[in-house]
Amino acid sequence: MDGRIMEIDASQQKNTEILKALASGPRIEILNLLNGKNMNLNEISNKLDMPASSVTVNIKKLEESGLIETEYKPAEHGSQKICEMKYDSILINFAAEKMVNKNIIEIPMPIGNYKDFKVKPSCGLATEKGYVGMLDDVRAFSEPDHIYAQIIWFQQGYVKYRFPNNIPANESARNLGLNMEICSEYPNYKEEYASDITLWINGQEIGTWTSPGDFGSQRGKLNPDWWPAELTQHGVLKVWNVDREGSYIDGKRISSVTLDDLGLKESDFIDIKIGVQEDTENVGGLNLFGRKFGNYAQDLKLRILY
Repeated sequence: MDGRIMEIDASQQKNTEILKALASGPRIEILNLLNGKNMNLNEISNKLDMPASSVTVNIKKLEESGLIETEYKPAEHGSQKICEMKYDSILINFAAEKMVNKNIIEIPMPIGNYKDFKVKPSCGLATEKGYVGMLDDVRAFSEPDHIYAQIIWFQQGYVKYRFPNNIPANESARNLGLNMEICSEYPNYKEEYASDITLWINGQEIGTWTSPGDFGSQRGKLNPDWWPAELTQHGVLKVWNVDREGSYIDGKRISSVTLDDLGLKESDFIDIKIGVQEDTENVGGLNLFGRKFGNYAQDLKLRILY
């Protein structure tokens, strides 16, 4: 499954409840918290400093609208209600946009198909069948089998990808987006371990997202059986976007870099660089997940609207 996307038509009455469920700050906070992990009601209440009664009401609304699903599981005393997001992305179509949105280019890129790298240990790569080269050895990133990697991790540095620029010659981009499953990097794992992860496009620094941790307490849904339980298990799905007004991550503005700054018309390719800078506040490394590791069955995905 190539990610979990809910696509709704804003003009259809049946989708009104979904839009109402999203029109709430507390419910958006809950969805952000559940992105990449399952939690019970008490955990949500504690993390958000939200009264248990409010959590219960908002969870019920999200469940009724089909945005999350819940399951009762045994606990030390009785049972606990576990909450899980059903979708990673929600695409809202408005009638006026339907014709325009047919002009979409989507390009998947295997995470192992990088064209350049500069990394520092702890670092490594693995395919669905086993490790590539030696662990914590930078030379492993030059092994021919690196192209098959399904998980990549390093403490500092970057990996760089080259996507084809398939925008028609007589057209201009309106929006450029990049989806990736990603998290911090800590030996074994550490749920609360911040890392400043930066994205560059065509040499322009788009912005930095601070990952809250390296997630390993719950096994990744797609991980192969051989992958050890004591290591990183999954990340969170992040969506970076650049349009004519600025740059965003998950819809939140992170910089003033626009499409005009990327020089797309002058280039036959689009360079994507993902890394952790040495002089950033939180040098916590990164894990990058492919379609056969983590929780989301997708590679890096570039999406261009024109």
